[in-house]
Amino acid sequence: MKQAPFEAAHAHEWVQFEEFLDRKSKRSPFPAEEMPARYRRLCQCLALAADRQYSPALVDRLNELALRGHHALYENRRRQTQRVVEFMLGGFPALVRQEWRLVAAAAALFFGPLLGLIALLQFHPEFVHYLLTPEQIASFHEMYDPAAKRLGMREADTNVAMFGFYIWNNVQIGFQTFAGGLAFGVGSIWFLASNGVVIGAVAGYLTEIGHARSFWSFVAGHSSFELIAIVLSGAAGLRLGFALVAPGNSSRKAALVAAAKPAVRVMYGAAFLFFVAAFVEAFWSPLTEVPYQTKIAAGAAGWVLLLAYFAFAGRARATG
Repeated sequence: MKQAPFEAAHAHEWVQFEEFLDRKSKRSPFPAEEMPARYRRLCQCLALAADRQYSPALVDRLNELALRGHHALYENRRRQTQRVVEFMLGGFPALVRQEWRLVAAAAALFFGPLLGLIALLQFHPEFVHYLLTPEQIASFHEMYDPAAKRLGMREADTNVAMFGFYIWNNVQIGFQTFAGGLAFGVGSIWFLASNGVVIGAVAGYLTEIGHARSFWSFVAGHSSFELIAIVLSGAAGLRLGFALVAPGNSSRKAALVAAAKPAVRVMYGAAFLFFVAAFVEAFWSPLTEVPYQTKIAAGAAGWVLLLAYFAFAGRARATG
């Protein structure tokens, strides 16, 4: 293709791209989400113009647009990263405090069965057979055998592979607990309570039979991140369910759309906690060479720091 037809075919898009970069008018020539695709097409045009040895003026113009586009694109990505950081440092804990009633309800549904079963099984360990199958019990015996060289589940040979496994497992738990809210909140209530029952049954039984040291050594490090993430997933699901049960003066659809905005933002934060939990569970929790006291202290520090984060982070910005 000669230069004149080439310019005629693409000139309008180049002008729009330049107008987008100039931002001289409030009305953008195209939606911002089209920027990456248009930038790639501009770079393709630049490469073709240089390869076909079009005029230096055209090549220079396209090169200048490409450089400006590169700066604009990556500046936008830096702003997006900054927004994510700001959300995690202040917006997320502030949102959790704003939703404290639902968070408290989710915590009661989850931690109530969990703590109750831990206490019950210290006096009636045989009750575990009503909650777990013999295969599950045998599996937990093997996972937390005090003589084992590595603690916990070993579905893969490497810690990196286990990291992926734990992420997938956490995603399933979080999504089920959150999406269960679409069943008028019943699903979220079920998954919160059932997870609390299973975790409480395992913790209580292993503690009573003498595997307390190995079990608590394994779960201490990641427990704060994972358990709080489950509660927050449940609270987000309850927000959806409440909108469907009591939409107020709005239609159920409108109420659900409005409730989804804060609920999804809570899930963003919960997803980050699940990610941290999976990392700790894969690389720190299985270690047997770390002293028991150290792992328990690290786990306790995690709970203190995380609770302090949700209690205080973002308050100065909110009142400023």
